Formats: sequence, structure tokens, C-alpha cells
Amino acid sequence: MRPLEPISQPARLWLGVSFFVVFFAGWALATLGGYVPKIFLADPITMVEDGWRLLTKFGFGLDIAITIWRVVGGFVLAVIVAVPLGILMGAYKPIEAFFEPFVSFARYLPASAFVPLLILWAGLGETQKLLVIFLGSVFQIVLMVAVVVGNTRRDLVEAAYTLGSGDRSVVRRVLIPMNAPEIAEILRLVLGWAWTYVIVAELIGSSAGIGHMIIDSQALMATGQIIFGIIVIGVIGLVSDFLFKLVNRRLFPWRLA
Repeated sequence: MRPLEPISQPARLWLGVSFFVVFFAGWALATLGGYVPKIFLADPITMVEDGWRLLTKFGFGLDIAITIWRVVGGFVLAVIVAVPLGILMGAYKPIEAFFEPFVSFARYLPASAFVPLLILWAGLGETQKLLVIFLGSVFQIVLMVAVVVGNTRRDLVEAAYTLGSGDRSVVRRVLIPMNAPEIAEILRLVLGWAWTYVIVAELIGSSAGIGHMIIDSQALMATGQIIFGIIVIGVIGLVSDFLFKLVNRRLFPWRLA
């Protein structure tokens, strides 16, 4: 191995799979070998059995679908608000000066802290869940997009003005196309954070969803079900991350390998 030296795609895939093999082998050794009591950590076999029971007998598939809907809904709302605002902040310094102090302040506020207020304002329905994800995502996206757009090469902007472009044309034809790959990558990263927010939203006052199942399983001390729920979240996140990368490669083949 050498610093920053790339590796082939088969080697990358093999190394990634190898980690999971080692991880599950260590987990099986610790639990099936009797080193960790099952009441604290279920073994992989029990986890699979509990997961299958959840899917076939307790309608866990519906819980998964509801959680995915909440993540997608809240995240899309955040993108609709955050991306245009971030582009405007990066392009126009007066707009940045007006919004940046508040956005910088708000992005440090944990989304979980708003849950009691959102329950008072929006009740225990879907609106409250969507707002938790929205608040947890929107300020991060705004600031990251603004930084990317604000760091656009100045020579490209000057060249556009020299060729007769106006202010709006520079934003539309230079700033946005130039930074679209980085913005897409920002959205991919923040989508991963959105999954943590949805579980927070579902832990309180929810009657469905993966987080709701995890809380119910905690009361029953069913660690196999809890672990299965966590793994389902990880698998869905991994799939969504892969799809995001695939779409980004198709849209921006010159920037994303």
C-alpha cells in the first residue's frame, strides 16, 4: 500500500466484503461461544430468526416502508429549500452575510432537541416526523452548498462576464453546472445523516416505523430484533448510497469516478 494510490474495483469489493465476514465471525464467536450473554447481545442465528419472524408475522415490511417514506419526504423538503438558498448565499455575498450567522447557529442545534416542541406544534402525526428530518438536514445542506458555490474559480466567472454573460446567466451557466457534482455529493452525505434523524423522530410518539419496533423490542429485551432493525437501516442506507453514487456517475462522468 502507498498513500493515495488507487486500487482496482475487484480489490475494493473484496476488501469491503472481507470486513463484514470478519465482523460477523467475531460476533458469532463472542455470542455462540458463550463469551457474551444472549440477554445483552443476541447471536447472528437468533437475530436472523427474529428478523424473519418480524417480516412474516408482524408486518415489519410496512414499518420499513413507512420509515423510508419519512426519510425521503423530509429529505426532499430540505433539498427544495436548502439547495437554492445555498446557491444564492454562495453567489451573492450580501445574501450570505444576511443568512450565514443564523444558518451557522442553527446547524449546531440537535434535531432531537426540537422533538418536544414539534410534538406540541404538529402533534404526533407524520408532519412531526418530517419536520425532524427537515430540521436536521436543511441547515447542513445550506451551508455546505454555499461554501462549494462560493469557492468557484474566479477566472471562470470573469471569463463568462467577458463573453457577455449577465449576473443571472453566470449563476445559471457557470456556478450551477460547475458545482453540480459537488452539490450532488453533499446530498448523498446528508442523506445518511437523515437516517439518524428519522430514528430519533420514531423513538417518541410513533406507532409505526423501524424506530418504533426498536423501542418495543427494548421493552421485551429482544436484542435480536433490535439488532435486526439496526442492520436493516444500515442495508437500506448502503443501497441508497450506492444508488446515489451510480446516479452521480451517470450525470457527472467527468467529475466522479
